[in-house]
Amino acid sequence: MFPPRFQPFLFAFFMSGMMSFLIIGISTLRLMGFVDGFFGLWISGWLSAWVVAYPIVLFVAPLARKITMRLVRQPV
Repeated sequence: MFPPRFQPFLFAFFMSGMMSFLIIGISTLRLMGFVDGFFGLWISGWLSAWVVAYPIVLFVAPLARKITMRLVRQPV
């Protein structure tokens, strides 16, 4: 197990991986259809996107949390 200080990095790693995997899969399917080599195109695009998505999630997640906290009523 990892120490709690690694939580933001692990969250960003998994969130960026899952989201980029799904988005690139849908985008590849819409663009190319189920062609020969579809899975290879999907994985290739996903790995490229994940390299970009991970640092973006590291930067954007804290901002999204702050915005969300301002919009959610706090318990009294």
